Amino acid sequence: MTHRQPDRRRRARLTRRGRIVLLLGAALVVATAVTVPLLLSRDEPSPAPVEKERTLLIPEGWRATQVYRAVDTSLGLAAGTTGRIAGAPATRLRLPAAAGGNPEGYLFPATYPVTSATTPQGLLRYMVATAGTRFGTEAITAGAQRNGVSVHQTVIIASIVQAEADTPDDMGKVARVVYNRLARGMSLQMDSTLNYALGRSTVDTTHADTRIDSPYNTYERQGLPPTPIGNPGEQAMSAAIAPAEGEWLYFVTVKPGDTRFTSDYAAHEANVAEFNANRRTAATG
Repeated sequence: MTHRQPDRRRRARLTRRGRIVLLLGAALVVATAVTVPLLLSRDEPSPAPVEKERTLLIPEGWRATQVYRAVDTSLGLAAGTTGRIAGAPATRLRLPAAAGGNPEGYLFPATYPVTSATTPQGLLRYMVATAGTRFGTEAITAGAQRNGVSVHQTVIIASIVQAEADTPDDMGKVARVVYNRLARGMSLQMDSTLNYALGRSTVDTTHADTRIDSPYNTYERQGLPPTPIGNPGEQAMSAAIAPAEGEWLYFVTVKPGDTRFTSDYAAHEANVAEFNANRRTAATG
């Protein structure tokens, strides 16, 4: 065990006056630290509040008229504003020449950012530019050539596929029906094109509907309608350039999730009869 010599050095002790001076000094430092930012805040502008992020969702298959209404609502504009702007030359939408200035089919479905500075022109240009990027790929160009149609015609077919297919899995089959009927010189007889002409969406098509005088009446007129009938997404475009293999000429969605494709007209008639029976049961149930 080691003995330790006592430490005879005295510790410095503050007198009462010394303690007061120290406390006053500390208080001065604190006061200075508080005062400086207060003085600076009077000289410098306050930071702008961070704007809350908003988005606008354009679903696949929406028609241009639906997109215009959504933009008007999102930006707090009077109804019809975006529709008028879309057709104005000053908006300068970079559409393909084949579109003839009509943005239908090229308002790409996606989620778009919206701020207080967003304008209808800016949103429409963004949508068209996105479609130009997505539809301008080598894969789509090659697929269109392989099917003997133009890219614009592929967009038209994709818009029909988008409107007619009950599920994503059915898209390739619907596209094949379109190509098979075109190859045989048959009219497409698509209810979706009638709905577009009549400005509605329904599965109930009457005989009178099929007699309307419209370039979108694919019961009366052969070939594709003059424009897309909505704005297709990438899945529908993929189906349009690479349709499923099959001889189908007819299809009908008998009930949700049950779309039946066939090349036999009698079988198709039986499927249509079952569809009509299901509709009657649903209406009276």
